[in-house]
Amino acid sequence: MASINREKITNELLRMEEDCDHSGRAHFNASDRWKCWNYAFGIPSVILSTAAGAAFLKDYPLIAGAMSLTVAVLTALMTFLKPGEKTAEHKSSGDQYLALRNDSRVFREIELETVDDDGAKEAMKGLTTRRNELNQASSQFSRGDFEKARRSIEAGESTHKVDKN
Repeated sequence: MASINREKITNELLRMEEDCDHSGRAHFNASDRWKCWNYAFGIPSVILSTAAGAAFLKDYPLIAGAMSLTVAVLTALMTFLKPGEKTAEHKSSGDQYLALRNDSRVFREIELETVDDDGAKEAMKGLTTRRNELNQASSQFSRGDFEKARRSIEAGESTHKVDKN
């Protein structure tokens, strides 16, 4: 049986780490964006519904009706867009991508040289399978989320202090 090329495995692990870093950060950016929408719809909805109730009690039916209509629109948007759910989905995907990145890095930096060829192939196959499953299961993030992630990574925000030496 032919021996595996450890440099090729190392390069593939580095690619995986880079992909996971970009995808993880993009998902966190999407989570932040959806969290803002959740607040943008939810907070005014709560305030206006309370104010509409007070307006009805104070005998201002026109104002109360307008506020109630606005609350209905905001509530419908929250029901249709589900920003709270999307926030959680993207946060979970981001966490999973960064966990995969960390597992890949630990394997590359610490374990790769201590395992035999079969162990290296199996570990690589397991990490690749995880990445493929995560890619299929994760929600799509926007191009803007990705570009923001790319800029932050290029600015060195994901580089650890120990790696800068």
